[in-house]
Amino acid sequence: MVSVKAIYKPNQITEGAGVMVQRILGFETRYSCDPFLLLDFFGSNNEKDFIAGFPEHPHRGIETITYVLKGAVKHTDSIGNSSEIFEGDVQWMTAGSGIIHSEMPKADAGSMFGIQIWVNLPQEYKMVKPIYRELKHDKIPIVETSTLQLKIISGKYRKQEGAYTSPYKPIDLFDVKLWPDSVFDEVITPEFQNYRYYIFLYEGKVSIPGYKDVIEAPCVIALNYGTVLHIKAEDSGAKFLYFGGEANNEPIAWHGSIVMNTDDEIKKAIDELNNGNFIK
Repeated sequence: MVSVKAIYKPNQITEGAGVMVQRILGFETRYSCDPFLLLDFFGSNNEKDFIAGFPEHPHRGIETITYVLKGAVKHTDSIGNSSEIFEGDVQWMTAGSGIIHSEMPKADAGSMFGIQIWVNLPQEYKMVKPIYRELKHDKIPIVETSTLQLKIISGKYRKQEGAYTSPYKPIDLFDVKLWPDSVFDEVITPEFQNYRYYIFLYEGKVSIPGYKDVIEAPCVIALNYGTVLHIKAEDSGAKFLYFGGEANNEPIAWHGSIVMNTDDEIKKAIDELNNGNFIK
């Protein structure tokens, strides 16, 4: 049976041009949660908390996944993409060798909420060509039963393939909605024994066998390896991301939104930014 390894709580910080963000995974967890570098929960019912957005900034060496729960985000980047993602949509960006982009929230009746995850690319793929992908909500496969709704953003659930799986760093990423007093049971097959699995509980409360307390949102639950995961929603129901991936087990050099393997590579990236040849 899968058990709770650790629970990570959010720290409220300001990012971008003044966006209030709840950072749950970050620099301090970079090795313990490898390959997941960062998980931010952002948004508010107060427009001033998010409308300033994230103006142009660089990325290198990672993939960023932005999942909009409410509202809309406009994306533009240095490789010519310009688009908007709305409620239920996903933006999946392979920064690779380098990209400069902006993400500017748009008000939706004064509210906007979303999640961003950074996935660390293995060393051999750090400098691949940047790619931007947009996964519209109506293209994301959904499994529904009498107890849950599960959106397969990435990976495979049972025999159903998700909307997209990265060729550089495959992960599982499901958005799960559990009805009140319902249970999510997932069997972790031998082919995924080397994966590290996590739950990002963003709404409601759950209980997991062996953990004495009811767990409340928002938090990330790191899971020990086991063959069966059993999560029960409390009487209010629950919403969470279930995600996992195999650790890179490589050195991590991290400066701002650039993540490489050595300090020399970070210095080179900064020099290229300053010299105007960051984009390959």
